[in-house]
Amino acid sequence: MKHVLSTVALALAAMGCSAKEVSVHDPVMAKEGDTYYVFSTGPGITFYSSKDMKNWTPEGRVFKGQPVWAKKAAPTFDDHIWAPDIQFHDGQYYLYYSVSGFGKNTSGIGVTVNKTLNPRSPDYKWVDKGMVLQSVPVRDDWNAIDPNVIEDGKGNAWMSFGSFWSGLKLVKLNKDWTGIAEPQEWHAIASRTSGEAAATEKAGPGEIEAPFIFKKGDYYYLFVSFGLCCKKADSTYHVMVGRSKEVAGPYLDKNGVDMMKGGGTLVIAGDKDWKGLGHNSAYTMDGKDYLVLHAYETADNYLQKLKIMEMKFDAAGWPTVDQADLNKYRSNQLPAK
Repeated sequence: MKHVLSTVALALAAMGCSAKEVSVHDPVMAKEGDTYYVFSTGPGITFYSSKDMKNWTPEGRVFKGQPVWAKKAAPTFDDHIWAPDIQFHDGQYYLYYSVSGFGKNTSGIGVTVNKTLNPRSPDYKWVDKGMVLQSVPVRDDWNAIDPNVIEDGKGNAWMSFGSFWSGLKLVKLNKDWTGIAEPQEWHAIASRTSGEAAATEKAGPGEIEAPFIFKKGDYYYLFVSFGLCCKKADSTYHVMVGRSKEVAGPYLDKNGVDMMKGGGTLVIAGDKDWKGLGHNSAYTMDGKDYLVLHAYETADNYLQKLKIMEMKFDAAGWPTVDQADLNKYRSNQLPAK
């Protein structure tokens, strides 16, 4: 099959045709059996399947309609579900997601579960478990979007999340992974404000979002996106990282600066060919580490595209990627089945 797909791609190139690439925002990835799945921001959460991480089949949307609670948390919700996170726990897949109004913290994070990611399996059925947490303007100086869940070495699940305002947060989840644990345990893990941000409806200038915590060796690595997305040529998104031996932090950058004080070490930023790199996820699969993110291609009117890059760690244990891989990796969107 892989040989056939490669032959097709070569034939298209010979005819002067360019294969359509996978256009996604905020991608996350999972593997079930011999199949990879990518989920992304979009109507009802869009997702794709692949056997090789390069040739992707569109699989439609996760939600046939809308989460029943979405309009209550975000009155301006327009069917675009943001920034999913996919996790496997206790025999089920947990798909976390957020609903919001752009630039507002009228937001909520929910979770839906499934026994399988294969839409052609008889066991395939998403069951929405509802809202995990919510942010409310004026009440909260944080934003309930961009969830990511990490399990610590003690069997506890922690959700990192947040965007702008006072920065990124971490909260302990209950044993079911569907709500906040009681008694509640919250931590502030990264911020770009000079002090506490007011609980106002405006986001403020602290451009930080999209936390993703990746465990490697003795460290938890906190990846974040600095800057602005969604502005085509003017997009300034770039990926930063800090690390800690404790899931709750403090997360320090390569220079020892706390990420709560604006610290962060650059992983990758845009160049002349690609803008707005960010909202990454990170995984160990098939014996390799990968950084998954979106980037806007200059030559294609800044259309957002999927990027999967091999990630290595230097002698000091800091993650690195090869900038050249932005152009080397090209996804191919196959016809829907």
